[in-house]
Amino acid sequence: MTSHSHPWLPPRALLRLPLADWRAHPWRHAMAWLAVALGVALAYSVHLINASALTEFSSALRAVNGEPDLVVRGPRAGFDDALFERIALAPGVELASPVLEVDTLAYANATSVPIKVIGIDALQVMRVAPQLMPQPGAGADRLALLDPSWVFLNATATQKLQLPVRDARVEFQSGATRQSMRVGGHISAGGAPLAVMDIAAAQARFGLAGRLTRIDIRLQPGFDAASVSRQFALPPGVLAARPGDDLERVSNVSRAYRVNLTVLALVALFVGAFLVYSVMALSVAQRMPSIALLGVLGLDARARRLLVMAECAAIGVGGAVVGLLLGAAMAAAALRFIAGDLGGGFFPGVQPTLQWTLPSALVFGALGVASALVGGWVPAMQAQRVQPAQALKGLGAPSRHRPSARLGLALLAAGGVLALMPPLAGLPIAAYAAVAVLLFGGVTLVPWVVGLLPHPSSSAALLRSWPRALRGTSMRLALARAHFHRDTASAMVAGVVASLALSVALTVMVSSFRGGVSDWLDAVLPADLYARSASGSAASDQVWIVEDALAGIAQLPGVARVEASRSRALALRPDLPAVMLLARPLADAEHRLPLVGTVVPAARGETAVYVSEAVRALYGAEPGSLMQLPLADSSASSDGNDKPITVRVAGVWRDYARSFGAIAIDRDRYRELTGDHKVNDLAIWLDEGANLPAVRDGIRARVGASAPLEFATTGELRRFSLAIFDRSFAVTLYLQAVAVGIALVGIAASLSAQVLARRKEFGLLTHLGLTRAQVTAVVAIETLVSLLAGIALGALLGLLVSVVLVHVVNPQSFHWTMELRIPWSRLALLCAAVLVAGLVTAWWSARRAASIDAVMAVKEDW
Repeated sequence: MTSHSHPWLPPRALLRLPLADWRAHPWRHAMAWLAVALGVALAYSVHLINASALTEFSSALRAVNGEPDLVVRGPRAGFDDALFERIALAPGVELASPVLEVDTLAYANATSVPIKVIGIDALQVMRVAPQLMPQPGAGADRLALLDPSWVFLNATATQKLQLPVRDARVEFQSGATRQSMRVGGHISAGGAPLAVMDIAAAQARFGLAGRLTRIDIRLQPGFDAASVSRQFALPPGVLAARPGDDLERVSNVSRAYRVNLTVLALVALFVGAFLVYSVMALSVAQRMPSIALLGVLGLDARARRLLVMAECAAIGVGGAVVGLLLGAAMAAAALRFIAGDLGGGFFPGVQPTLQWTLPSALVFGALGVASALVGGWVPAMQAQRVQPAQALKGLGAPSRHRPSARLGLALLAAGGVLALMPPLAGLPIAAYAAVAVLLFGGVTLVPWVVGLLPHPSSSAALLRSWPRALRGTSMRLALARAHFHRDTASAMVAGVVASLALSVALTVMVSSFRGGVSDWLDAVLPADLYARSASGSAASDQVWIVEDALAGIAQLPGVARVEASRSRALALRPDLPAVMLLARPLADAEHRLPLVGTVVPAARGETAVYVSEAVRALYGAEPGSLMQLPLADSSASSDGNDKPITVRVAGVWRDYARSFGAIAIDRDRYRELTGDHKVNDLAIWLDEGANLPAVRDGIRARVGASAPLEFATTGELRRFSLAIFDRSFAVTLYLQAVAVGIALVGIAASLSAQVLARRKEFGLLTHLGLTRAQVTAVVAIETLVSLLAGIALGALLGLLVSVVLVHVVNPQSFHWTMELRIPWSRLALLCAAVLVAGLVTAWWSARRAASIDAVMAVKEDW
């Protein structure tokens, strides 16, 4: 009977082999199963968190925006409401609903909450945005929605302000004053805190008489939105867009953040595949006689491969199921405690609930099964290629050829080419592919690197130059076997290279990011104390510091100098979020801003601005180019609309605080152009020995009740900013731990497999007179040589991957640049930990092998 025949073998008999191995070594298969489960759990939890946050944000945005066919939207300061009449009477317009949106602060019960106040036309809003329709509460008149002294809150605002059910009052910040209003009922819109009131009352109370920020339009049947919008002749800064553009805009900007997190999470599955490989390689090595016996009984090569792959699939399915459950639990906990933004800040005010779909669960479950199958492919091929008769006798032919480095070098070159390619659809797709190709190229080079080990004949002269203690039989045997059995060494080193490369790359990436943020904070925080008038930039137009208070603040005891700045949002394109305009003293911009690249001074009479890297990438604002900014004072224009002003881009600066971009302009020049004397932020230099609490109290007294102030010292801002950074990259710490753990477990599994496969060799060495200590030394020296080669290759490959992550993935994803920082001490400790753990494992495995009865080990051949 040949090995290619197909006798009847009961499925139960085939299952006994893996089941017996699982019962004998449950911990080993549990490690592979756990690796798959953790990889699936991390990737799936990141997906659920982002998907739930985006869904909740989408729902809240639709509630606020309603379901119009077309939206005319202006800047935060609004546009002249005379445009409303022209649009309402335009051909094709069935309904036009005016809206005024104001971001400010609400006060109640000694609590302040950022809130969006929406002024609506109650007679029109029901047909466009029914969730904004006020619902009068108990005791309120049915016409309270038209009363300028009443306001209606959503559930989030009511909860955060801790309002009673009846007779509640709320104060809203309106410039230097506060507007007190009665709560007349509620609105059904969810999401962030909202307040709805009559549009005329909103215009009067917030100093925006004759202004609108939005017009919602319903079209007559048969009319196209694009053709109708062309009739409006909109002024500069006022744009017509589809109702879904707001959501698409935030989704596109946050997409890079979400995709990067998901890709990093999937790395856990990648390294988990190597643990499955190590476990299955050990399992196949231990069961090789049994597998060979099945071959003799008629189980052909293909069936032997499928048997091992089925085992891997079982590990993958079990790990995927547990991973999906664990991932859902992790996502639910994250949504409860960190509000679903994972440190990115793209979904402010959103408290999402867990939302999952069956297709996404099936996709991530399939990825877990696929990782297990990929990890088990090489051991399965070993089971397929086994020669049953030789395997039963314990015979094998070591690989003596020197592997070629051509494929590995070609993959490294291909990875370099991919890293130079531009982003696709705003995502660093080619860069991700470059990282994967570089990793596979490095692993492919492992046999070639191991093949560089010296030949025993050429190492004899080298050994003679070593100390006598290192020239013994164990050293000669170890070098000889390391040279002739490169294939077994490669199996162990491949896992070390892949895991160590990923861990090194993540370590360098996080160190570079954190170091860049730390240096940036040093550059942008020169003062001792900072004060701001609003907890969020959205409320900067309604919450500000009166300029008259600045002189009094500068004269306070302990205050050496005060600098004021103004911040406001500018909408430059309808498909992108607004950029933040920062008006601050810039007489010496080269020392006040962390500039990047060359500076092109503005000509006499031109207005110079400095844009962040995100503005340069998103708007093409290179140094020396011209930009149109809607900066003019709208009250001074004939039609009440902002006029665009041409400015010269003088330089580019690094800004890690505003993902959507920022533009810095000299404050004096800004006031000349706009007539805007509002102040949002104060930078305060203190005298030596100044009493900080007294200075804070004095500033509050000078400002009075015109604006609430938030104070922070430079150290507090640094700690807070770095804490946000650490939270954003917390997932990478987990990935580093997984990568190192899998490297160590992979070493242990590979060494155990090799020791078991060599039990007859160790028995023969014992018969020839080697002591137990010498046999142990042989294995330890072999492991040391292989580990040194793997650690060197893995560290170099990790540094190469980190260059792609820092200089390609990061700029293409977030439009930030930073210097590569290599934490040599941490990398040395990481490599040393892998080396020591590998040697300890080798010593333990070799002692077990040397304890095997020599006579019985050799007798198996007869």
